[in-house]
Amino acid sequence: MKAIEKYVFGSFLSSFLLGFLVLSFVLTIGLLVQIVGYIIDGMPMGLVGKFAAVSFPETLQWTVPLALLVSSVLVFSRLSADSEIAAMRACGINLLTVMKYPALFALLCSILCAWINNEIVPRGHAVRRSLTSRLSVGNALDLIEPGVWVNDFPGFSLYAARKEGSMLYDVEVVDRTSSTNYVTTYRADRVQVSGEGSDVTFELWNARRTPIDEHNPGTASAASYTQRVKLKDVKYNRKIKDFRFFELLGAIDKDAEQVAEAREVAANAAPEDKDRARSKWKDRRRDLSKTKVELSKRFVFALASLCFVIVGIPLGIRAQRKESTIGMAISLAIALGYYLVVMLMLNLQKSYTMHPEFFIFLPVLVCFGLSAWFLKKNL
Repeated sequence: MKAIEKYVFGSFLSSFLLGFLVLSFVLTIGLLVQIVGYIIDGMPMGLVGKFAAVSFPETLQWTVPLALLVSSVLVFSRLSADSEIAAMRACGINLLTVMKYPALFALLCSILCAWINNEIVPRGHAVRRSLTSRLSVGNALDLIEPGVWVNDFPGFSLYAARKEGSMLYDVEVVDRTSSTNYVTTYRADRVQVSGEGSDVTFELWNARRTPIDEHNPGTASAASYTQRVKLKDVKYNRKIKDFRFFELLGAIDKDAEQVAEAREVAANAAPEDKDRARSKWKDRRRDLSKTKVELSKRFVFALASLCFVIVGIPLGIRAQRKESTIGMAISLAIALGYYLVVMLMLNLQKSYTMHPEFFIFLPVLVCFGLSAWFLKKNL
């Protein structure tokens, strides 16, 4: 690596690292607030730590491309404003030479992001969703605060005057889960709280129940009584975004077979069943499109790293300004344009009025086209 290339790439890399740290902090503020909320609620630190570990990689698909874009625009706009680009040209140094290593670094970042988007993020998404269910189930006792009515249990309200570990004292429970819309009240001197799977079990001692049933308004007493409350089904059904690369390819093949079968059925259907068969064929085709869009989206997000660098460098040179505000404005405009087109294609997959799995690559093609045009102007 020549001295001039080392100098340019060193400036680019240091700017990228600083931008990456700042953007990572900004984009993870919401995650940090959620984690702090779990800690305040008394969630186990093991589950909270696992939740944070699987959530952070998802932010990399945003922070890495944006940090590359900001560093490209700011560094090369400064070089241009200080007439260093002009000096390089006067010495016979081509623009492609000085942007070679930033572009190669961006290509490596795109490959890394493609791997993260296809292997790490889907796995983390599934783990995070299942952990959210486990957090709410495994910490039922933390929801109970002495001297306060707790309404977090589905169909139940609970009040405890005192709490010692998993034991509650002077407890009143209001049960609204009856299918006949009558309310049952339980009172107990003490209650033992325990978890079992997705259920919370309350073991009541010296318990009273009013009314006995919907036809008997009296009070029933028992030395001990067990009441089980189902909080939430902790089983999480995986979605398309939870599939890793090869799983997604398998899902595409399966959807394609279903589309072919539905099309054949629609072609051979009787006249009275034609509309229903065609509707089913369109539904299958829409499902196939959603699966393809999910796969395409992952690569478009990954290619943003390379696209932002090859467009940001010539745009930064043409900015001809030292102020960082113009560089930030250019970066914001590029990023907004790129991601707005992606979001538009993600919305179009719902109606299937076109092939969004192909048009979602439009911002990538536009970036390569703009880069070729700008480079031609600056060479």
